[in-house]
Amino acid sequence: MAKKPSKSGTRTERDSMGTMTVPKNVLYGASTQRAVLNFPISGRSVGHEVIHAFALLKQAAAETNHGLGRLTQKRRRLIARACTKITSALEGDEADRAAMMLNFPVDVFQTGSGTSTNMNVNEVISNMACLAAGSKIGAQDPVHPNDHVNLGQSSNDTFPTAMQVAACVQIKEALLPALKKLAKELRRKARSFDGIVKIGRTHLQDATPIRLGQEFSGYAAQAYKAVERAKRAMEAMATNLPIGGTAVGTGINTHPRFGRGVASSLWKATGIRFKEAANHFEAQATRDCVVEAHGLLRTISISLSKIASDIRLMGSGPRCSWGELILPELQPGSSIMPGKVNPVLVETVMQVCAQVEGNDVTVGVGAMGGVGSLMELNVSMPCMAERLLESIRLIANASDAFADNCVAGLKADRRKIAAMVEQSLMLGTALAPVIGYNKAAEIAHHAYESGQTIREYCLEHDILDEKTLEKVLDVSSMTRPH
Repeated sequence: MAKKPSKSGTRTERDSMGTMTVPKNVLYGASTQRAVLNFPISGRSVGHEVIHAFALLKQAAAETNHGLGRLTQKRRRLIARACTKITSALEGDEADRAAMMLNFPVDVFQTGSGTSTNMNVNEVISNMACLAAGSKIGAQDPVHPNDHVNLGQSSNDTFPTAMQVAACVQIKEALLPALKKLAKELRRKARSFDGIVKIGRTHLQDATPIRLGQEFSGYAAQAYKAVERAKRAMEAMATNLPIGGTAVGTGINTHPRFGRGVASSLWKATGIRFKEAANHFEAQATRDCVVEAHGLLRTISISLSKIASDIRLMGSGPRCSWGELILPELQPGSSIMPGKVNPVLVETVMQVCAQVEGNDVTVGVGAMGGVGSLMELNVSMPCMAERLLESIRLIANASDAFADNCVAGLKADRRKIAAMVEQSLMLGTALAPVIGYNKAAEIAHHAYESGQTIREYCLEHDILDEKTLEKVLDVSSMTRPH
């Protein structure tokens, strides 16, 4: 729980509600301190990705306002320098990031519009600018948190813009590279495994033969589709920035070209094609674009779960189950069973997918009418932003580790695979065009009862001669029927 700071080591700051005692060594002001005291909920502050996006946004806003003749060159420069210091620290090492984040303590569970975080950012930038200009911290001159840092903006359009910018940057910089790496590793395995014929399975029962490379080509296709889905998720948010709508979407107290200018500036800063929303009333009253984006992330996680689960099944054993794949040995699997090795990376991926499923529920409920989306504003944004960014981070990290520590080291047990193919009764499928379905089914049943292979039974009972049988039961050709 947050406690009121003691009188020693404090200073007094002022906001529209009056004076407030603030810790001496922080850059935020009175409004932020009120939020710290009001929301001692989770102990988790708004993520550094959102603060980084806010700094990019405030710099873009200052540059745009200067270009529109609404902000002096001196104030633009001071705001830009402060924003650059924030982004540089958050892009730096862990110590730099942690030190900077001490200035952004507002809990995730705060006012649903993110007003406290918006004011937190405004105050920090104002104080950094004032110190750089030789003024005292808290002077609010020459840069005022509301009049200058927040010029032409409202929390109602800055927070949703910042959460979308943060998510897009993370997709571009973390998720897309990780998914592309995984897709490439799966494609490499598909090529290297292409000559290996194994038994297919439907309903987890033996089916007709398939090449291991064909199976992995399906996984690679899933991963490449995941890349495209991640791009679509980014586009859904990047092309619908609420900035410029201010309080309720009308754009009161801002310039009509402000939103377009900010989006253009953000595009230049990030390399992502940001665009002002075509309809600000939709962009601020809903979080539909975020729901759409997270739905695509959920689809990606479900794809990963399928790939990981199949690899786990094919690697089960090594002696008393399928054992078709040999997974990399990463760590001892048991404190009691010597020599046991578990599919730990697969289990990591599966847990990530479970968390993403939960996050999707939170994002969806947070965007629902009557819950988060009420009239002209959504009021569940800080929580939704946290879940959205967590999903991006988890999927990216899991994909990266899965590619490096599992997929890249996979091997096939060719001898076991070949033995299992020969034992399969589903090879009888290839007999059906030659001797008919009913006769082929009868042979499969008799072979099962006698413990013989299809080949052994057919030879023993002179169903087909050896040369014809060799051709009909060519498992490789069964995987290339056309």
